[in-house]
Amino acid sequence: MLAPSGVIAHELSETVDHFLRHMANQRRAAPNTVSAYHNDLTQFHDYLASSAPSGSRNRIVGLEDVDAGAVAGFVLYLRTRGYSQATIARKVAAVKSFFRYASEAGLVVTNPALALDSPQVHRAAPQAAQPADVEALLEAAGSRETPDDFRNRAMITLLYHSGMRVGEVVALDVGDLDLEQGSVRCRGRAGRVRSIPIALQACECLRTYLSDGRPYLARGEGEESDALFLNHRGTRLTRQGFWLIMKDRARQAGIGTQITPHSLRHSFALHHLGSGTALRTLKDLLGHVNISTTQIYAHASGRSRAPSSE
Repeated sequence: MLAPSGVIAHELSETVDHFLRHMANQRRAAPNTVSAYHNDLTQFHDYLASSAPSGSRNRIVGLEDVDAGAVAGFVLYLRTRGYSQATIARKVAAVKSFFRYASEAGLVVTNPALALDSPQVHRAAPQAAQPADVEALLEAAGSRETPDDFRNRAMITLLYHSGMRVGEVVALDVGDLDLEQGSVRCRGRAGRVRSIPIALQACECLRTYLSDGRPYLARGEGEESDALFLNHRGTRLTRQGFWLIMKDRARQAGIGTQITPHSLRHSFALHHLGSGTALRTLKDLLGHVNISTTQIYAHASGRSRAPSSE
């Protein structure tokens, strides 16, 4: 599995660290993506270390130790451990991306993952929230007139009427809103910025939150003057905090099926397609890089292809 001899020019683990910093700082990858790559490449490293001959188990794994056979062996290892095709495909993508980086940086003579094929994964149809469940969720989010409820109703209504990712919603600053024009400036993945029109209902909820909710939440220590959605400490609400709030409100509303921030994004997309929005327009609203990602909504809604005007 590992080369029996030779000078190790670069440690695998050290190069992985450089790669992850490159992903975060140069490629501006989302934190969740960087975390997933870290976990997958750590597993890859541990597999190589455990697969070394018994007399060399304590050797540091170097880039020169990895060949095409070692990479293929890792994929076989994943399959024998019962990982799903989707999980294997993600781990393969991490390994391929890492060695592409190492090759372009001149750290390896040949790319051992160059000929590795990614497993084909069937993309499941998006699971949108039912309109009745969305209405019940919004009612539960704003059932009282407290700063918390003004915030909860504003952010869940905004999420539903904008199609943003939950990470994009919690990253919003007050200055990103233009309630007079009815739009929000969203900073998406890899630093891409897009402007999204928001419905009158969302604008009204945001106005109420800004006047009657946020000033009370902003009084805590550690106040962040720019963040739109604040927690009780006066700091920016996190993704985890948003999810816990939404899960609690769904429970209060008696919603029996699972409803998530992403299911609201799916609902937004399917609603727009059903109203005649062009696929390329929806692609821009959702912040997709490739229209093939948006195409899955066309299949789910029964529109097999984009209109010719696109």
